[in-house]
Amino acid sequence: MKKNLMLVVLLALIGLTFQNCYGQTSKDQGKDSKKAPEYSRTDSAPVEKANKDWQKILPSDVYEVARLKGTERPFTSPYEHSKEIGTFYCAVCGNPLFKSDAKYESGCGWPSFFEPISKKSIIEANDNSLGMHRIEVMCGRCKSHLGHVFDDGPPPTGLRYCINGVVLDFEKAKTAEKKYEGKKKGNSGS
Repeated sequence: MKKNLMLVVLLALIGLTFQNCYGQTSKDQGKDSKKAPEYSRTDSAPVEKANKDWQKILPSDVYEVARLKGTERPFTSPYEHSKEIGTFYCAVCGNPLFKSDAKYESGCGWPSFFEPISKKSIIEANDNSLGMHRIEVMCGRCKSHLGHVFDDGPPPTGLRYCINGVVLDFEKAKTAEKKYEGKKKGNSGS
């Protein structure tokens, strides 16, 4: 009995330590998150801000990935398997990044897309960290780290934009909701 209790306490402590080291869990993603004054889904003006200022505004998990070029744990993003129709935005500045129709299941552990909304939505840069060559993907507006792009994706582009879900915001398409509501109303009288 004592061994079981000690094991439960040990596992709880490990879980708390992990959560404290890596910020919010993906289940908490988006809750109580502060938005920068520059956050806008329509403004395309570049956002220049020092990391110390971002750190005061952003949740710790978003700051770690977006500004310190971290990586969220694989298979933890609620966006990885999401099938909802809409648009993915930068969680830091609101810049539109990807449409859901460019999203696909890559099995890599992070949300994957085969193309951005536009060439201006993202910036690509060489990344030679961790002893390998990769292409880093950053937000075209605030230069926050999003993830990496690889050339093993599906047609038509052959690209896989492997993006940390914690740096994404999502908005459902309103037209899809309206069409669905219209179908519901039309079918309710039959």
